[in-house]
Amino acid sequence: MQQDSFPGWHGTTIIGVKKGGSVVVAGDGQVSLGQTVIKGTARKVRRLSPGGHDVVAGFAGSTADAFTLLERLETKLESHPGQLARASVELAKEWRTDKYLQKLEAMLIVTDGDTLLVITGAGDVLEPEHDVTAIGSGGNYALAAARGLMETDFSAEEVARKAMAIAADICVYTNGNLTVEEIAREKAAS
Repeated sequence: MQQDSFPGWHGTTIIGVKKGGSVVVAGDGQVSLGQTVIKGTARKVRRLSPGGHDVVAGFAGSTADAFTLLERLETKLESHPGQLARASVELAKEWRTDKYLQKLEAMLIVTDGDTLLVITGAGDVLEPEHDVTAIGSGGNYALAAARGLMETDFSAEEVARKAMAIAADICVYTNGNLTVEEIAREKAAS
C-alpha cells in the first residue's frame, strides 16, 4: 500500500543583515503548500523582549515548530539575560538532544543588535561571514543578492529590502510582503 506523500510547506525567505551600526531581520509573508499559495501575509519575524533585552528572531520552517523554538529561546534568554550567544547555544543543545525537539523542522535567525546568529536543529549556532545570512526557500537568492549589495552605500535595511525583492523575483516560494525589524547597536547596549 503506497501512502500519498504530503507535498510539504514551502515559502519562507528570511534574511539578516548587519551593517552600519544596526542589524535588520526581514522576512517575506508567503506560505505555500505544494504549488498553492496558502497565505501571502504571514509574519515570520518577531521582536522578543525577555528581561527587557530586545532580540529579533526570524524563522523558516513549520510555524508551530518555530513558535515552540521561539518560546524555548525566550526561556533561555530569561535564564541568561543579555547573553544571546549563550542562550542560543543552550537552545541548540536542548534542540539536538531532546527527543521531542529533534522532530521540529525550523531554523532561526536571531540578533540582539550586536550578534547575528543562525540556529539549526543539528545543534549549530552559526555567526555568518560577511555580516549577512539567509534561510528558507529563497534564502540562497537573498543571500547572494545581499552579499553583492553589501559593497554599496545602502543601509542594512536597504540591503535587506533590495535582496528580498530580488529573491521574490526569482523564487516562486517568496513574495514581497515584508516584515522588517531593526535593532541599532546603541539601543542594544542601553
